[in-house]
Amino acid sequence: MSTRPSVRTAALHSRAPASSAAADGGAESQTLKAQLRLRELILDGGLPAGERLTELGLVERLGVSRTPVRAALLALQEEGLLEPLPGGGIAVKAFGEADIHDAIEIRGTLEGLAARLAAERGVAPSLLAQAAEVLARIDALLARPRFDEAAFSGYVEENARFHELLALMSDSEMLRRQIARAWAQPFASPSAFVMAPRTGPQARDRLVVAQEQHRATLEAVARREGARAEALMREHARIAHRNLSEALASRHGLAGVRGAGLIRRGGRSI
Repeated sequence: MSTRPSVRTAALHSRAPASSAAADGGAESQTLKAQLRLRELILDGGLPAGERLTELGLVERLGVSRTPVRAALLALQEEGLLEPLPGGGIAVKAFGEADIHDAIEIRGTLEGLAARLAAERGVAPSLLAQAAEVLARIDALLARPRFDEAAFSGYVEENARFHELLALMSDSEMLRRQIARAWAQPFASPSAFVMAPRTGPQARDRLVVAQEQHRATLEAVARREGARAEALMREHARIAHRNLSEALASRHGLAGVRGAGLIRRGGRSI
């Protein structure tokens, strides 16, 4: 099981058309370049929420032809970063607080299912060992006398790896693809709001609680306790809900969240 592709890899393949394997390598590279660059522009604030996009304008800005631009627009619309306009065309999407809470809840539900299937179907000892090693590295980060930006960054990386391993443990290609799609939704990945409460007395404490949930989930999976593993992962997602609410309530709370300019406080996107 340890040789299976990661959830991130599954996400890429799940968004690729069936004919991509036969596509010209250069064209595929240009499409990927356009998609990555356009996503960066949106998340880094180069293209604000509500801005209408044109193929010609993006051709000049991204440095590729119209075909890769068209493919990138479709891919990012599927991811949820773009939306069609009523009168035609496409624009950068804004996200209401309720939309993000829904996306987090969907991710937590799917990851809960992954944990339950892992417990019920059993997991190879090697994969359990990999997950335990990730948790040990997180423990080391949380034990640092000074929990600085480097420690936060390390936590984000290891946290994402643990969630990837949990998805692999489900032994379900279909479920991994659905989890990958959920992660691709803006602000719904496991680490999307980890960086939001980076300051204040509760910053490290909340990560400690999340780490205990990681450990309890892994123990439940190893003991074949499916219902408990599922409940723990669904509860685990509630930390992201709290992080989001606190970040929105604070004047500088979204400073550590990439794409924060797309978020609109309260309600849903229009």
